[in-house]
Amino acid sequence: MKPKTPSLADLPRSTGAPSRKTLAQRTTQAPPVAPALPTRPALGQLSDMDLRLLRVFRVVADCGGMAAAELELNIGSSTVSRHIKDLETRLGLRLCRRGRAGFALTPEGQKIYAQTTQLMAATDAFRSSVDEIHQRMGGQLQIAVFDKTASNPKARVAQAIARFQARAPDVALNLHVATLNAIERGVLDGQFHIGIIPGHRTSGTLHYARLFDEHMRLYCGPGHALFGSSHAGLDWETVRSLPFAGLGYHSPNLQVSQQLRLTRSATGFDQESIATLILSGRFVGFLPEHYAHSFVQQGQMQAVLPEVFFYDCEFFAITRRSPQASRATRAFLQCLEQTHAA
Repeated sequence: MKPKTPSLADLPRSTGAPSRKTLAQRTTQAPPVAPALPTRPALGQLSDMDLRLLRVFRVVADCGGMAAAELELNIGSSTVSRHIKDLETRLGLRLCRRGRAGFALTPEGQKIYAQTTQLMAATDAFRSSVDEIHQRMGGQLQIAVFDKTASNPKARVAQAIARFQARAPDVALNLHVATLNAIERGVLDGQFHIGIIPGHRTSGTLHYARLFDEHMRLYCGPGHALFGSSHAGLDWETVRSLPFAGLGYHSPNLQVSQQLRLTRSATGFDQESIATLILSGRFVGFLPEHYAHSFVQQGQMQAVLPEVFFYDCEFFAITRRSPQASRATRAFLQCLEQTHAA
């Protein structure tokens, strides 16, 4: 018997073109959704180990590298490196670049450094508050002083430190030297408890206590046209035509040079750099009289018509108005005021 040839009715419908319903289902079907990227869990609570790692990171950043931080931390460089790696793993961030090219913080590392500074300041403030409750002075006191203050005979900061240590022997003093702007910023964000700076502007968030003054004179160095010559008849108009070396941040030096319209041809960022520029014999510049004295004695500098080209500035101790300063800060400020009032 011959097999029966199937008719069109017997053929399965799936062998033909898709139906309109099937097409509609395909066109209205939602596109596949890409799987979500895994998200890092929240950092959670900070542990004592986290705080220790952050302190290590801050010291490394301050010292400019792990090898330099080794002595400060009193641990081996391999241990320092491991601590930094552990912190990076904990935070899920690369904090610094290290290698033959040198040490440098990444943008993320710079942000973590700033936050770490604030966190440590808050920790110190809490410790001071607890000491306040117990009516004792302990912990650490961070003091920042402007450049080349120690040689000023009118500055009695050393005597104030001696008086304070007699009153509060359990307080560990940390003395920093920084630029004027860095000291102001450090006091405002809690990095420094007290700063000693030349007055140049006032802030409503800071308390100012006048301490001493400083006499600034205009100097030139060997090889300069004014060095060893007569300054008779010299006036400000002539000085304005000379290349001038001045500080590059807001300060009495910058204010005076702008008011007198001096031609700043070279910029320094501390008194040492201004002195070096003057010693080159290519520039005139203002220096504290007490600091320049040794250079003058050695014949390396000369004051330019000192009875005419000078200005005076006052130095202040600055503290934050809020929150209230700790007992140790208030005690040290009192010692500063007492020694400079004598």
